[in-house]
Amino acid sequence: MKKFTFSRPPLPEQTAIAEVLSEMDAALAGLEQRCDKTRAIKQGMMQELLTGRTRLVASPQNGGRA
Repeated sequence: MKKFTFSRPPLPEQTAIAEVLSEMDAALAGLEQRCDKTRAIKQGMMQELLTGRTRLVASPQNGGRA
């Protein structure tokens, strides 16, 4: 390994790259939270429908079917 030389960008560029990656991590964390919340809402809605506590209302657009 001592024979290999590795080039690296200057420190300001490294800092800029790290900032962009940190922002991407934060955005991904936000999307994961949103996805988890959406899944929880969906699970709750499915439970409501399956237990009969909530019923779908028939609409005239689909021939009166729910």
